[in-house]
Amino acid sequence: MSKLTFTPSQVQILKENQYVKNVSDKSITYTDEFKRHFISETLNMKTTKQIFIEAGFDPEMIGDDRIKSFAKKWRKRY
Repeated sequence: MSKLTFTPSQVQILKENQYVKNVSDKSITYTDEFKRHFISETLNMKTTKQIFIEAGFDPEMIGDDRIKSFAKKWRKRY
């Protein structure tokens, strides 16, 4: 897990994203819909960062480590 924490305002921004199931100051739980969307877009040769941006996430807010960790986990599960 990333050592970066989210500020209360970042938590609120993330909660408003349709693809976020739950968020705390330390972690994000994505919806099953986003996980399926992520795999589908990966198969369409989109980059991980591009998928997150198109889904309304700010990669700088989430952090590269979190994004890479999510991508690795879901590619492996697929």
